[in-house]
Amino acid sequence: MYLVQVLLPLFDNAGLPFPAAHFRDVRHTLTARFGGMTAYTRAPAEGLWQDEGERTTRDDIVIYEVMTEALDEEWWQTWRAELEARFRQDRVVIRATSSRLL
Repeated sequence: MYLVQVLLPLFDNAGLPFPAAHFRDVRHTLTARFGGMTAYTRAPAEGLWQDEGERTTRDDIVIYEVMTEALDEEWWQTWRAELEARFRQDRVVIRATSSRLL
């Protein structure tokens, strides 16, 4: 079993919030494909990273996650590219970890 997490920014590079429809579409896609999902949206996580100039950049992010028996990497890579275009990001982080239910 895999736990797959999608990390998405709440705001664009100008500080404007992304439309609620963007996030609604993500929830719909995950629920339709995997039969359910979990969203961490109440207290946005904070993402920090340094660019080549060593300047620190900050993002408020939400995390969507699903559990799936099989990991269709091709589907995830295609969908990640769609999210990168929609959210105008160089890279959207989608990570998968192997897990087991206890």
